[in-house]
Amino acid sequence: MLRFGAMRLLSALLLALAVCGPAAAQGTPAQREVTVATRVLPPMVVEREGALTGFSIDLWNEISARLNLKTVYRVQPDVRALLEDVRSSQSNLGVAAISITSAREAEFDFSQPIMNAGLQIMVRGQGKDGESSPLRDLMSLLFSWTSLAWLGIAVMLIVVPAHLMWFFERGHKNGIIPTPAYIPGIFYALYWAAGTLATQAEEGPRHWVGRVLGILWMFTGLVFVALYTAQLAATLTVQQIGGGINSPDDLSGRKVAVTRGSTAAGAVRDLQAQVTEVGQISEAYEALLAKSVDAVVFDSPVLLYYAANDGKGRVTTVGAPFRKEDYGIVFPRGSALRLETNVALLKMREDGTYQRIYDRWFGAR
Repeated sequence: MLRFGAMRLLSALLLALAVCGPAAAQGTPAQREVTVATRVLPPMVVEREGALTGFSIDLWNEISARLNLKTVYRVQPDVRALLEDVRSSQSNLGVAAISITSAREAEFDFSQPIMNAGLQIMVRGQGKDGESSPLRDLMSLLFSWTSLAWLGIAVMLIVVPAHLMWFFERGHKNGIIPTPAYIPGIFYALYWAAGTLATQAEEGPRHWVGRVLGILWMFTGLVFVALYTAQLAATLTVQQIGGGINSPDDLSGRKVAVTRGSTAAGAVRDLQAQVTEVGQISEAYEALLAKSVDAVVFDSPVLLYYAANDGKGRVTTVGAPFRKEDYGIVFPRGSALRLETNVALLKMREDGTYQRIYDRWFGAR
């Protein structure tokens, strides 16, 4: 009898497990793991102490939590490598600052836009840490090697004729050199030569040879001043060639840094600019600050973030964003995750979650 009761108890336990087990499993479904390709690009993707954050990362983390997904990130160096990672199925999707273009739409699937953006121009700033002011440019030019070379020529053009004038005019009655002595007579001659070279001397020589020399020297002075002025103007123009950029039309003929594979590269070529392609946007910043290029063209949110943080006081954005583009999450063709992601994004917009994430990185609109 006891044995029969034990068997009944065991049967009841097995039946309970059979009934409750599937129900428990349905209540907490197992997480699916997805691999996400990304690239560090503040403020869209920011790396802090080995962990990823940023607008795009925070947005995807919220989506993955709603879809019960476990995310493994694969950090790529640039957008080309990111897209290749998705293309080759190394990653299930890509998240960063990925512009939705017709060429990419032909090869990939995109989520609905996660942000409206566009291209922006960034130049060196004005002030202490940025581009020098006009006064600073003038002072640096006056004390440059170019000016020192011209000063050396001027000294030669003053000393030689001054000695000739002293020789012919020394001791001449009512002449420009009232004494035959070398000192102080040579100082009178130097003053006359310098005045004639720069503008026009106060007095003219009396000796006929001195008068001929004076006429020749006034002509030489005109030529010297004209050439020096032209040199100054040309040098200032070269120094300021990076300035005067206020719109895309001003980029023609200028040196502009862009990242390889970005939509900015094609846009800048269309504007007839001299394109300098770099691997990372940080390299473009360095080239701009080193005056190797005149401007950087890249995605507006990224440049605005840099100008307000690491580049504050050294760079500035100019003009309105152009070539308006939308950012999206990129998927391989036919990915089932695309529909789930779009539904989650719509719900996040409706319940205010999207706006809270946006404000966290860009401030309230």
